[in-house]
Amino acid sequence: MQFTKRSFTAGIGTLAAITLSVAMVGCAGGDAPESDGEGAGGSDLKDTYTVATDSSFVPFEFDQDGEHVGFDMDIVNAIADEVGFDVNLEVTNFDGIIPGLQTGAFDIAIAGITITEERKGAVDFTSPYYKSGTRIGVPVDNTDITSMEDLEGKTVASRLGSAPLDYLAENVPDAKALPFEQLDQMYLAVEGGTADALLYDAPNVEYYIKTTGEGKLKAVGDLYEAQEYGIAVSKENEALVEAMNQALANIIDDGRYAEIYQEWFGEEPTWLEDLAAMGVDAK
Repeated sequence: MQFTKRSFTAGIGTLAAITLSVAMVGCAGGDAPESDGEGAGGSDLKDTYTVATDSSFVPFEFDQDGEHVGFDMDIVNAIADEVGFDVNLEVTNFDGIIPGLQTGAFDIAIAGITITEERKGAVDFTSPYYKSGTRIGVPVDNTDITSMEDLEGKTVASRLGSAPLDYLAENVPDAKALPFEQLDQMYLAVEGGTADALLYDAPNVEYYIKTTGEGKLKAVGDLYEAQEYGIAVSKENEALVEAMNQALANIIDDGRYAEIYQEWFGEEPTWLEDLAAMGVDAK
């Protein structure tokens, strides 16, 4: 299944949590240090880190013309450049990422990973870098499923090891979950009638419907389960997490984040407007 790189309007990429956490860091220890041209990291950091990512979470990470590209890839490379380390990229199945961090096979992971309390017990996370939610997808001619409640008694495809799969179990226990390792299998199950619906991360569902799934699938219902994506880091790497958080703050401040966001989502990130609405000075 081939995807092409193109822009789309997700309408959900707010970054208030990032800037608030950065502001808190600045208040706790005075003004945040500026980049000195040699990266945001310290001498106790390594020159190279193994970074795990997913194989097909469009538009965050996917293969295009023999290269692994996407929003997450651009973000982690910008952070690595700012901190001052090289990236040894490892592409793997999503459900193997957290175990790989725990065993030391990977140092860092970026793959649209939702920050949850359970996962925070296994790995550490940077500040959130993307705000998302969960979407229901159904065949275009389906009129029976319009909300989460309508999934009761239905077969619902999702991704193995994902937060939406856990959300389904907690909120619609009568649904029959059908987990898949690969995202294309999840979509094909609904298109082929093996599953009645799918439940997965909104940006990926919306992108698929606008591209490969156009005329086959549609999104229904509300945007469920607000999610924040963070970059996962293996435990006992506090200095690395701190350096990456500072680097994330720097690329937001100098506009690099906005440029990357614009390239992949076709719109400016709305975090400044969100903070203004909350009465927070983002400058």
